[in-house]
Amino acid sequence: MLIDSNAYIGHWPFRRFEYNHPDALLGRMSEFGTDISVISNLNGVFYKNTQSANEELRDALQAKRSYRNSFIPFAVINPIYGGWKEDFKKCITQWGMKGVRLYPKYHFYDLLHPHCIELTKMCKDAGVPVVLSLRMVDSRTSSWLDIEKEWALKDVIPLIKAVPDAKYIICNVANSTHLSEEEMKLVREAQVVMDTSGRALANLPALLKIMGKEKFCFGTHAPLLDYASGLLRIEALREEEADRSTKEMLRSGNIRSMLGLG
Repeated sequence: MLIDSNAYIGHWPFRRFEYNHPDALLGRMSEFGTDISVISNLNGVFYKNTQSANEELRDALQAKRSYRNSFIPFAVINPIYGGWKEDFKKCITQWGMKGVRLYPKYHFYDLLHPHCIELTKMCKDAGVPVVLSLRMVDSRTSSWLDIEKEWALKDVIPLIKAVPDAKYIICNVANSTHLSEEEMKLVREAQVVMDTSGRALANLPALLKIMGKEKFCFGTHAPLLDYASGLLRIEALREEEADRSTKEMLRSGNIRSMLGLG
């Protein structure tokens, strides 16, 4: 089985992308043998009211029965926007969304903002993961209207340290993966997985040894990145780098465990 842990529908205001609606994404999934994709709505990165994007996602997935078996929806929540607690409850409890994506840099708050900590604890109590993207698009080629500063892996450690018993999915690890010994210990002990879309995971064999095979999962960051690279990083692993069991964990096992899928 192959599960993409990091995909989107919706639009990016600074650049035109293909495969950014359900039918097109399904076609891409079929081409590469992906069974299920975890998706959220890109529009939520830029809407002042992120709940509008969550409503769009809900409506899109209700349009066809086939979508329900192919997509796992995640909500975008802005914890400094009024009514965010009601948004969370509606998305997770009423609509059955399975995780929450945070965009602190785009929504202008610190990871240790009290509301962000509270939201993370709410996710922990609900048993759903918090998703953090270290980079959305490459700042070198992005619009002058987009943000410039990107995250390294160590930049999200403060939130994991503040709520160590929550679940975390870290996406598009495009910059440094260097961690101190204390930070590395925290990541190893926490419920953290990193998707394979980020360029900093090019040396995945070394990272598997350092962090553990249960810390990574297939992800594309589609349509913002090409669909193939995240999968190639897994399939290119030699037998001595990752046996069949390890590859199955990377393809679907780890994200299934994170999401509590049967």
